[in-house]
Amino acid sequence: MKRRDFLAGAAVATTGTLAAPAIAQSAPDIHWRLTSSFPRQLDTIFGTAQTLAKYVAEATDNKFQIQAFPAGELVGGLQALDAVQTGAIECAHTPLYFYFGKDPALAFATGVPFGLNARQQHSWWHFGDGSEIINGVLENFNAISFACGNSGTQMGGFFRKELKDVSDLSGLKFRIGGLGGQVLARLGVVPQQIAGGDVYPALERGTLDAAEFVGPYDDEKLGLSQVAKYYYAPGWWEGGAMLHLAVNLQKWNELPKNYQAILFHACEAANNWMLSKYDAVNAPALRRMVAAGTELRTFPQSIMEAALKAANEFYAEQSAKNADFKRAYESMIAFRNELLPWWQFNEYAYDTFLIRTRGRS
Repeated sequence: MKRRDFLAGAAVATTGTLAAPAIAQSAPDIHWRLTSSFPRQLDTIFGTAQTLAKYVAEATDNKFQIQAFPAGELVGGLQALDAVQTGAIECAHTPLYFYFGKDPALAFATGVPFGLNARQQHSWWHFGDGSEIINGVLENFNAISFACGNSGTQMGGFFRKELKDVSDLSGLKFRIGGLGGQVLARLGVVPQQIAGGDVYPALERGTLDAAEFVGPYDDEKLGLSQVAKYYYAPGWWEGGAMLHLAVNLQKWNELPKNYQAILFHACEAANNWMLSKYDAVNAPALRRMVAAGTELRTFPQSIMEAALKAANEFYAEQSAKNADFKRAYESMIAFRNELLPWWQFNEYAYDTFLIRTRGRS
């Protein structure tokens, strides 16, 4: 479903409400449950689901209410889409790359290694083929999705030992989500997909050698700096990780058109809230962790180059096996190649100048 369809629906709904206030007065009371893939303590990610619910309630005079539950209260964090698919829960706030096992094309909904940054991902979703491709895949799982949050570029995670070259990845047990784990497996990593609330104890016990989650603010809340010393950047597998509201398709179709429009625009507003919040809280959190002894590192160039080569090989193999994956990959690459020259000439030039001169003001 394309963005212009929603905008048209919003216009129709608004016009209908103004022309016939009795319709608004008779708006149905609807109560949905939302399961998040994240624990309550992560107040930015879980807070995005709460913020979405707040926006929807305010826009409908509390007629349409969504109750947000953290991971584990209704279903596990990695089972959110399954619950939506069966209709056990109306909707879920989740990164769709968690479910690449259902269809690897779903990884592009969140972001893939060496893919798009946050703004580019959002642009591809609405003005490229993103929403059309991903929601076409989700129809097979009785669901539809809406962009609802982005972390920005994520960190590369906490490691117990320093990385010198590609050989240090051999046998490394690494908590990592999405396709990043599939790519790193080609370099000897043993990827583990573990829900957020289980990362700290696994790293503490040594079940994991390294773990990535989101960025400084959430990683600090999870206590990862207390059990691993080295903090790596960048998270090249999540250049701009987009989350989605996944909705049971029957429940979506049952919504009045004005409620559909409200839910869509509330997702957009929540998307902006989440990215803005992370921009505000990550820098102070990083300073606190460094002051407490965390050592910052960037991935060695040899690892970055090897990972890029492995990612391109993986994409070629998956494209040969899965038509939806091929379509999503080619669409994303074409969109990225179109954007990057403009980004380099203007956005990148502006940012790098300010970074170089930040001590002058």
